[in-house]
Amino acid sequence: MVNVVYRAYLLPLTSYLLPNKMANLKEIRSRISSVSSTMQITAAMKMVSAAKLKKAQDAIVAMKPYAYKLKQLLEHLSAALGDENVYNPRKGEVRKVLLVPITSNRGLCGAFNASVIKKALELEQTTYKDKQVRLYTIGKKGNDVLKKYDNIIAHNSEIFDKLTFATAATLAEELMELYTSGKYDQIVLVYNSFKNAATQILTEETFLPIQPIATTKTNNKELNTDYIYEPSKQEIVEELIPRSLKTQLFKALRDSVAAEHGARMTAMHKATDNAQDLKNELILTYNKARQATITGEIIEIVGGSEALA
Repeated sequence: MVNVVYRAYLLPLTSYLLPNKMANLKEIRSRISSVSSTMQITAAMKMVSAAKLKKAQDAIVAMKPYAYKLKQLLEHLSAALGDENVYNPRKGEVRKVLLVPITSNRGLCGAFNASVIKKALELEQTTYKDKQVRLYTIGKKGNDVLKKYDNIIAHNSEIFDKLTFATAATLAEELMELYTSGKYDQIVLVYNSFKNAATQILTEETFLPIQPIATTKTNNKELNTDYIYEPSKQEIVEELIPRSLKTQLFKALRDSVAAEHGARMTAMHKATDNAQDLKNELILTYNKARQATITGEIIEIVGGSEALA
């Protein structure tokens, strides 16, 4: 009698639970399918970034030694030219500063863009808190966030559509004009420098004025040497120094692009691994739920047959 009552109670209970089990199974299957699709996308993006990184890495690795040596030459030349160089530091206090944060046009690259934005705001609130600070944003992602602060004078995101020396030179000329016209006393680049695929170094670099090399006991004689210039000093100031500055900006942009691809590849690799872990957990949950459903169905069949016996 007790057994009959127990079976009679169990039958409606299992009938109530089974539809929910089936709904849960369907939901879990849907989630597994969704995670699998996401994993395929992240894996594809990782492969694309890896291919682009190889090209960008080769370009910046080949360019860095040249740009570094050119910067050293520029510092020596600026120290020798003195006040004849319009790109040297002006006399008096620095009052107006232009920050140039270089971000990307696309996301899904970890903290790549956030770190540059955070650094730009940090510089504005600490290092240059007593200065008049304005922003010239390069890259869509940085502009989307920083435009809320109403201190952006210009924005350029098209430069990454086709990054060449010519497009970088046009931007460099615009920045040089902002400095030589006296609108700003200092122009600072903020960007991620490429170290390797997994590491990007947040860099703050003074673009203008050119910082003349400091005089020390070892280089004092060299700096005081009376050079014979060919071509003339005027031609050097008008041609060589601007070209060197254009190269420095082009190097920074290329550096940022290589760092972006490295950051995106690393982020997509982690996303793919996390998706695989989640998929494994969902499959385990699905198997447990399916086993519970099967067990419930067996109990229902056994209970039904015993009730009829």
